[in-house]
Amino acid sequence: MNMLRRIFAIAHKEFMHLRRDKLTFGMIAGIPLTLTLIFGYGINQDVRHLNAGVADMARTQASRQLIEDARATQLVNPKYYVDSPQALEALLREGKISIGLLIPHDFSNRIVRRDRPAAQLLVDGSDPTVFSSARQLSQMPFSTRTPPTSLDVVQQPGTFAVRALYNPERRSAVFIVPGLCAIILTQTLIIFTAASIVREKERGNIELLITTPVQTYELMIGKIIPFIVIGYVQITIILLLAVFLFNVQIVGSLFHLYLGAGVFIAATLTIGLVVSAQAQTQFQSFQISILTLLPQVLLSGFIFPYEGMPRAVQIFAELLPVTHFLRILRGIILRNATPAEVWPDIWPLFIIFLVLMSVAVLRFRKRLD
Repeated sequence: MNMLRRIFAIAHKEFMHLRRDKLTFGMIAGIPLTLTLIFGYGINQDVRHLNAGVADMARTQASRQLIEDARATQLVNPKYYVDSPQALEALLREGKISIGLLIPHDFSNRIVRRDRPAAQLLVDGSDPTVFSSARQLSQMPFSTRTPPTSLDVVQQPGTFAVRALYNPERRSAVFIVPGLCAIILTQTLIIFTAASIVREKERGNIELLITTPVQTYELMIGKIIPFIVIGYVQITIILLLAVFLFNVQIVGSLFHLYLGAGVFIAATLTIGLVVSAQAQTQFQSFQISILTLLPQVLLSGFIFPYEGMPRAVQIFAELLPVTHFLRILRGIILRNATPAEVWPDIWPLFIIFLVLMSVAVLRFRKRLD
């Protein structure tokens, strides 16, 4: 009985501690509730409504019917209409579309002869999931084809021929390794930064800093500068491994890649600052860091295609730095994207940095007061 009494006394003490620790107590229900809602609603392995471009060189009723048939599959969402195959490839290089529908001038003759595919799909081959969806679309039945006769061969070619750009060999490393660069940086930088200020609190150094002329924003900026250097060291190691071990060729400008990486690193570090301003202990900072990491891994497009997510989840994903850096990485490394083409993903990183830095400074100043 004495043993049970002692055990229950320790358990009661632990429950009391959890009740006083509001952050940990809130995470007990908050983590499973939040993650289940976000991931259950947002993750969808059945890819639908991929952004597509159309180059209709035939401009006939049959070609327009083909476009509508493709739209009816719900695999693609024809969003851009251009006048040439070159313009279609430009949309793919800029990352505006995942699939391009190219309908040739002799489309009507191909329908009649049935000796080759009637049209072509240009696919961003850097994403295996998108390529798999394109393969499904290539076998789509075409409603305007005339019924086969006894003179037709039994095996008909598919409606579309599939041409993979940027990764014609369809190697998984070409897709995975650039994404790992963003995920590894996100994980390490958030955890390191989140623990740095909390460590100062636990050692009692914050009180010493308060007595100095150092301003809050100066403390924050000074804290992240070493981790910016660490981030550049890490990205260099990963890129060297990608090139020499996994044979992933960097076709774009390495200088532009490092510029984009700098903005991403700064924006990611501010997440760690916000965490550190909230957490009381290093263990709490680690817990919150993991909570911020999971959405960035699963909702950024690293594993599941961004276009396949519901619109509400896409809006949430746009608030995550890794979403934008993945596009920058894949755009420059795989598609030779120019600074103008990746700018739509660079300026949001500036905004995220400024907003989160302001939140961290205000939160930290409030805790000191």
